Amino acid sequence: MRSTTGVGPFKLASVLLQYPTAPLFEGLDQLDAEVAAITPRSSRQGFERFLVWLRATPPTAVAQHYVETFDLRRRCALYLTYYRYGDTRKRGMAMLGFKTAYRAADFRPTDDELPDYLPLVLEFASLHPRGLSLLRAERRDLELLRRALHQAETPYAHLVDGLCAQLPRLRREDLAVVGRHWEAGPPKEDVGLEPFAPPEYLGQEVRP
Repeated sequence: MRSTTGVGPFKLASVLLQYPTAPLFEGLDQLDAEVAAITPRSSRQGFERFLVWLRATPPTAVAQHYVETFDLRRRCALYLTYYRYGDTRKRGMAMLGFKTAYRAADFRPTDDELPDYLPLVLEFASLHPRGLSLLRAERRDLELLRRALHQAETPYAHLVDGLCAQLPRLRREDLAVVGRHWEAGPPKEDVGLEPFAPPEYLGQEVRP
């Protein structure tokens, strides 16, 4: 596993929320050491609980569980805008905000994932203050994912608990919005993701 020394909880969460490969299991001792340094305690405990499960579970079983959780459950998708908008044009417009934030910070993510992919957003948050601001702005969507993971009774819920403990608590009005979207679930309309926006916002970001 690539070195993560001193990178903090956002980078760790980014690594742990990606598909589990052999290097992840080879680096468990390093991950334990990194998690031990996390503050506050409420955040550290979420990461620790997840790592306990990761150590106790065969890698093939972890990989199968990952697919069953994030690929086969619509409510557990790792794309932050999906729960609210599904595959609709409104989601395309929402993702425009992610691309704008990346561009403003000269952050050029891989083209392999959509801009609202949570591990990608976490990577950004670990590198730049604009990333942390973006993650805070998406706190409602993160809460929807957290609730869905708890409903699915997956150990990944502990990991997202730890992540949420790094962010401000939701306000009453935020909880009301979350509650409405939680009851409705992700929209099923499928009209494509291309947003209506000026062409300059839809092009690829320039590499530094």
